[in-house]
Amino acid sequence: MTECPLFKEEMRQFIKNALDEDVGRGDLTTLATIPADLNLSAAMITREPIVVAGMFLAIEVIKTCDPAAQVEIVAGDGLEVMAGSTLLKITGNAQKLLTAERSALNILQHLSGIATLTRAYVRRIEHTDCRLLDTRKTIPGYRKLAKYASRMGGAMNHRMRLDDGVLIKDNHIARIGGVKAAIDAARAYDIKASTIGLTVECDTLEQAAEAVQAGADRLLLDNMSLEQLCHAVARYKGQVALEASGGVTLETIGDIADTGVDFISVGRITQSAPAVDIGLDYLD
Repeated sequence: MTECPLFKEEMRQFIKNALDEDVGRGDLTTLATIPADLNLSAAMITREPIVVAGMFLAIEVIKTCDPAAQVEIVAGDGLEVMAGSTLLKITGNAQKLLTAERSALNILQHLSGIATLTRAYVRRIEHTDCRLLDTRKTIPGYRKLAKYASRMGGAMNHRMRLDDGVLIKDNHIARIGGVKAAIDAARAYDIKASTIGLTVECDTLEQAAEAVQAGADRLLLDNMSLEQLCHAVARYKGQVALEASGGVTLETIGDIADTGVDFISVGRITQSAPAVDIGLDYLD
């Protein structure tokens, strides 16, 4: 089992919130139609090719509802499987498993969706040395899980929180009066905890030149053309880390990586990934 990205209490509270939201005072339909002593066996099966992520949480949801349930993991987190593949086999109390079904599937479908889309992006650049980065574009309260899922898809986690690193963006530059002024102010502040060095978002090659001259460790080349990216790589590769970002799609990421940049950050892998189609099929 892949290590859980949540602390034990975080996971307990997350699952409690999910079940409270979904179940409320009780699963009325199941309680009315299913005998309390009935057991059943079921399998989680994917209807499409996916990369699995979130299996540990789906199991915890099931175990929270039915501690005596027996589960067998067939396809764990990070594994790529084809349509029709069994991910998990379950045997337990019918009432409790039916109550757990929707919450367990919602979590697994959403996180596997992130991992699956991320893997598609990673595949487009695997012929290069460029690395795919995720971003802070996540559903509030869901970031650790979203970034865990992107990591299962092959991305590199980038800035979990604002206190992980200094990233000077256009609004910072505009308010303080220029790239050099922003870098000087950041250098005067205590930024030893930064995991990404001192990064400056650059919309133009002129800003990139100013940032390098002022001592930036990394350039975030935002919405630059391929020609501009090639120019930046030719001039600054090896001096500073080069990260491309802005409107990157599956159709464009390969060409961007071919310019020679070190990293490409993509918000849509955590912000816009569709849930994948996974069902819970009951076995005879």
